[in-house]
Amino acid sequence: MTEIDHRIRQDRRRQPTPGLSRYTFFGRRRTFRRKSDQEKGGYIDRYSSTLFFFVILILGLNILDVLLTVMILDLKAWELNPIVRSVIEAHGDRFWIWKFAIVSVSLILLCLHSKFKPVITILVALCSIYLLVILYQIFLLHL
Repeated sequence: MTEIDHRIRQDRRRQPTPGLSRYTFFGRRRTFRRKSDQEKGGYIDRYSSTLFFFVILILGLNILDVLLTVMILDLKAWELNPIVRSVIEAHGDRFWIWKFAIVSVSLILLCLHSKFKPVITILVALCSIYLLVILYQIFLLHL
């Protein structure tokens, strides 16, 4: 007679993987296997090189934006963005720390949520906006 296996197997997919867990740094999940999971979105353990490219590009454009802004402000111009202008008035030459921190935290959040549909569109839009701002700043410097 055979013995009945009395082990209780719990479904590991009952709860979704949290955004920050031990698998964030040591996991293997790069994408979702099921079509329904791909459509729904969720969190993964490893990120694509395309996402890394966009994150580094946005960080680089942010640094270039700060440098060009400082150069334009040295020519006695003023900041058009009211939020950045208030940070410049409050913190002076150290406004770039706040600007870099806000952009970096936002990119980390977008990276963690990269498998949700609108995130890649947001990253491409941010790159486009930053490129337009930098082209405008270069135009202002050459006037």
